[in-house]
Amino acid sequence: MEKLIVDYTAVAVNTGGRKGHVRTEDGMLDFEVTMPKEIGGEGGKTNPEQLFAAGYAACFGGALGAVAGKTSLRDSEIKAKVHLGHYGPDSFGLAVDIEVKIPHAESLEHAQQLVEAAHQVCPYSKATRGNIEVNVKAV
Repeated sequence: MEKLIVDYTAVAVNTGGRKGHVRTEDGMLDFEVTMPKEIGGEGGKTNPEQLFAAGYAACFGGALGAVAGKTSLRDSEIKAKVHLGHYGPDSFGLAVDIEVKIPHAESLEHAQQLVEAAHQVCPYSKATRGNIEVNVKAV
C-alpha cells in the first residue's frame, strides 16, 4: 500500500460513546450525541451515522467538483444516506447510498458518469471501498 503524505489532520474526541459528547480539538464542533430512537436511543441529538453522512456528502461534493470539468455544478445536491444495520447478533455494519442531482449535466447518463468518476477519487469512497456497500446514483 502506498504511504499517505498527510496534508491535514482533523482531531475529534469522544467521551461516553454513543450516549456522550464529541468535540473537535479546535472547538469548531462541540456537542452531545445519542443513539437514534430507531435503535432504542432517546433521539433528539445527533449521532455517528449523521456525522458520517454529513462528512461523506461534503467530501463527495468536493470530488464531484474535481471531476466536473465544464459542467456547472450550480444547484447540484449530494444526499448521503448512511444505513446502520446488522449481519446477525452482535455483528453491526454500515451501508451508504449516495444520490446526486446535477441539473446542468447534459443528460442523466452524463450525470451518472460524473458521479462514478467522483466515486473513484473521493477519499471517503476510497476508505470504504471493499469494506461496506456504497451505491452511487445520479437522480
